[in-house]
Amino acid sequence: MPDSGPARSARQDAFVELDGVEVLYGGDGGTLALRDASLSVAKGEFVAVVGPSGCGKSTLMRLVTGLWPASDGNVIVAGREVDGPLSIAGMAFQNPTLLPWRTVLDNVMLPLEVVVPHRGRLRRERAAYEAQARDLLSLVGLAGFEQRFPWQLSGGMQQRTSLCRALIHQPALLMLDEPFGALDVFTREELWGVLQDLWLARKPTVILVTHDLREAVYLADRVLVMSARPGRIVAERRIDFARPRRLAGTYAAEFQAVVQDLRDQIDESRRGDGQGAGDAA
Repeated sequence: MPDSGPARSARQDAFVELDGVEVLYGGDGGTLALRDASLSVAKGEFVAVVGPSGCGKSTLMRLVTGLWPASDGNVIVAGREVDGPLSIAGMAFQNPTLLPWRTVLDNVMLPLEVVVPHRGRLRRERAAYEAQARDLLSLVGLAGFEQRFPWQLSGGMQQRTSLCRALIHQPALLMLDEPFGALDVFTREELWGVLQDLWLARKPTVILVTHDLREAVYLADRVLVMSARPGRIVAERRIDFARPRRLAGTYAAEFQAVVQDLRDQIDESRRGDGQGAGDAA
């Protein structure tokens, strides 16, 4: 793996930074989910995180968004120590979790009712906010579906709505936890292109957790590999394929070689005790 090695917190341009983070669930004698986990993500960068099941990828997401505190180490976002839920973050998960009694448009606008400063402006600027929501829905191919309810949408359409909801308050940070994992392969691949277009249009900082290595390589500027539990970053791979990327490119030999390198790294981590080849590099 050409540029494998631990992703340490040494980048001065870091927008998201974890430095020597440890997470212990359940107190003394509990489960050590992360140990000495360090990473840096630059502003506007798209980073994917991969690793074996149970390695702490979702724990890492909770740390960065302030939904769970670190037991030790530092979590810094936008130059500030994270000490609670972040208003600058948008999140999307494997299940869209749309509210069934709200229309597509109203689901997308939900964060505006909660997040400062938008909630204070929503009543007097509702028309402008609705226009932004409609623009987002149009960007993901849902123009004309604004007044439908979630039960009237396919799974892929629900996930498109979820992405729009995550982006409506123009977050500086977008956190994605297996957002396409529950979808069939054809819908998933279609939404890779949708997400790439959204990122190219708005350039938020993105951290994507995924089990799909093709997805990681297609979407990311860098792919970070986590060790088996207790998790930490043991390797990284920069992805230099030109953008916008096309699905046909995922079948090219050079693309497949990167995917295989990542798979080998994960296999090595799974066989070891967290001391993967990335540490030896």
